[in-house]
Amino acid sequence: MTRLGEYFEKKSVNKASVARKTGLGKNRLTSITTSETARLTAEELYLIALAIEVNPGELLEFVCGHLTLIKE
Repeated sequence: MTRLGEYFEKKSVNKASVARKTGLGKNRLTSITTSETARLTAEELYLIALAIEVNPGELLEFVCGHLTLIKE
């Protein structure tokens, strides 16, 4: 499960509703919530945040907040 998938589970997000509101296909939503190799685009993240009525920055922080820079 991806970080986005964890967020959906934590917030009890309905994927069918998100798909309708964003225009993203159900298969794409399943892919970006379950497959670690699927890459979520900024546009998708923004649309999803609007659909579930959360601040896009909050969703970005949850999904990508674990990333760090390489130390030189």
